[in-house]
Amino acid sequence: MMQLKHLASKHKKHIWLLRLHAFLTGAAIIAQAWLFVSITDAVFLKDALFREVVPELFILLAVSLCRAGLMYFGKKTGVSLAAAVKKDVRASLLKKMSRESVTSSSGGQTGRKVNVLMDATDEISPYFSTYIPQMIQTGIIPLMMAAAVFTQHIYSGIILLVTAPFIPLAMALAGRKSKDKAEQQMERLSQFSGHFLDVLQGLVTLKVFGRSKEQKEKIAESSLEIRDATMQVLKVAFLSALSLEFISMLSIGLIAFEFGLQIVVFQTVTFFSAFFILILVPDFYLLLKDYGSAFHAGRGSMGAAKLIAEELDERDVALEWGNQKLGDGPPELHLQKASYSYKNSSFALKDIDVHLKPCEKAAIVGRNGSGKTTLLHIIGGLIQPDEGEMTINGKERGAYDEMSWYSSMAYISQHPHIFSGTIAENIAIGQRKSAGRQEIEDAARKAGLASMIEALEHGFDTVIGEGGRGLSGGEKQRLALARAFLKKPAFILFDEPTTGLDLHTEKILQQSIKELGECSTVVTVAHRLYTIKDADIIYYMENGRLAARGTHLELLEGSESYRSMFHMQRKEAAAK
Repeated sequence: MMQLKHLASKHKKHIWLLRLHAFLTGAAIIAQAWLFVSITDAVFLKDALFREVVPELFILLAVSLCRAGLMYFGKKTGVSLAAAVKKDVRASLLKKMSRESVTSSSGGQTGRKVNVLMDATDEISPYFSTYIPQMIQTGIIPLMMAAAVFTQHIYSGIILLVTAPFIPLAMALAGRKSKDKAEQQMERLSQFSGHFLDVLQGLVTLKVFGRSKEQKEKIAESSLEIRDATMQVLKVAFLSALSLEFISMLSIGLIAFEFGLQIVVFQTVTFFSAFFILILVPDFYLLLKDYGSAFHAGRGSMGAAKLIAEELDERDVALEWGNQKLGDGPPELHLQKASYSYKNSSFALKDIDVHLKPCEKAAIVGRNGSGKTTLLHIIGGLIQPDEGEMTINGKERGAYDEMSWYSSMAYISQHPHIFSGTIAENIAIGQRKSAGRQEIEDAARKAGLASMIEALEHGFDTVIGEGGRGLSGGEKQRLALARAFLKKPAFILFDEPTTGLDLHTEKILQQSIKELGECSTVVTVAHRLYTIKDADIIYYMENGRLAARGTHLELLEGSESYRSMFHMQRKEAAAK
């Protein structure tokens, strides 16, 4: 619980308000009991007239209303504390996720990340809205009540002090077991969420390969496991509540029996003192029982807190940025002795040197798994190399402002993400400032989208499904190019943008890319070598190393591997 306590300690205002509520509530409980006993004693034992106790009745009513109001505002403060902490946690998670490198943000299950951000963060709410307020109340009010009991009867106070520790002891014994079960339940739920979302996203693939029924059975099995885990947590909680009820009732009975002996047999206690203590004692143990219930709510939050801590503590080399602005025009970029390795993988990028001049057209080629895309991500500042340095216009990349760099760069991948919304809205993402409709239409025309959009009933206002549903692969690529035309970047990264496209669509894209790169530095990761023959410089990758560099003709003459790869692709193209 140390991690959760640390989160709560940041909101001292709420904690002090809860302590004030607890102190005032304790005073109201004692005053209420005192007034009630005083009125009863006056009317039934001292034969006081009703009009003589009317002022005390009004005071009792005011104290009762005050107690109810204090309890309400105490709960409200607890809810406010939980909301404030959840806001901080979600902000920390979003900040961490948004600053993750490409490899980290795309790795793992999307459903698991969503579960941590949404469900796990909600699961820690009971700790702050229930457990902490109750813990503060239990630490203050019972002590005030015990002090009040001691003023009336010392032996009753001693019984309270002797029996009270049995409730925390029972909580500790049950809590250790419930904590483990709650963590197991949260872990299962997190795994289930990730698996379920992955299955939904790949449902078409599963149906094509006839594996949907198998996944359906796995989901059913997982849901039953979550049900069983939840019932185990509830079982421990109910058994604990029963034991707390038993201990408190036994303690109250012991005090009542002791008073019976003192009043009837020994006659050493007055009615006022006995009645006053018997009114306070149930509230005393009720607070301890409520703390027991709140304790289990807090323990239930531990599994969620563990997931959040793991997500926040997960190692990722964060990209560091400065505050300098990048100048206008294409930048000059120099990457020296760069190395990068993936977690849980033997692949590594080693000792890479790349020099990109302003308005230069560069290409990165190589066989699958040679490190082309990884190098592109390093050049674009999307991942931080483990070793080496990158300078932009003679200064370290880390000296520049993050937004300044990304606003001057465009990145077009093999599978650009298309959001649910209209075509115009998806193109407008390419411009930080509000783009006019004419600018959007011009960008679409330059990307070769105009004829396709005009054929649609609603034109640019046509709604696209999530992930670009309704668009072909080539149309998605051209939409991504339209974003770039609207943005007018000085530095452009292409990650195999024509892979898997037909020759007609590829020709359109090549023409758009050529136009887009007229006033920009362009770096293209290419699979088809004939598409980058006119590049100013080509970097040929092999097994994570830079095997050769030069123009197309220079590599044909000086690199046997490049020459072999080019001739093989030419034969494959001729065979088609």
